[in-house]
Amino acid sequence: MNKRTDDLIAIRPVIASAKIYDSMSEDELFQNKTLRPIIKMQHDLFIAVFKNYIAKRKNVFYELSLQKQLDYIDNAIHKDMKFRNSIKGMIIGQFTVEEYDNYIQNSSALNKRMMNIVKNRIINSIQLFVKPEVLKAV
Repeated sequence: MNKRTDDLIAIRPVIASAKIYDSMSEDELFQNKTLRPIIKMQHDLFIAVFKNYIAKRKNVFYELSLQKQLDYIDNAIHKDMKFRNSIKGMIIGQFTVEEYDNYIQNSSALNKRMMNIVKNRIINSIQLFVKPEVLKAV
């Protein structure tokens, strides 16, 4: 391995629940060994990026019901190609060359896995998306 590969792998968090089994598909193995640790590591960045996404769209998100907020997140992740590609870039940029070689073999399926994990992390952190004026009043 080279220094970049060693450094990238060294900074990733260990996810104890990310089990590795011989019977796993290659995509599931890639998800648990590569995607989940990278996405966990980038979590704070994804939160900041989504807050910026909300702000650039006139803070409409904050006026929505919870269900509409969930739909808004889903739409941003799955339908806004510019935002989606930005998120993908933040993840792919953390791949080693070997991981990238594996990724390009089945990028379509891996992109779906990647976006679903990011969407779920943002949804599970929805309490962090509070209207800015509310924070000032506290």
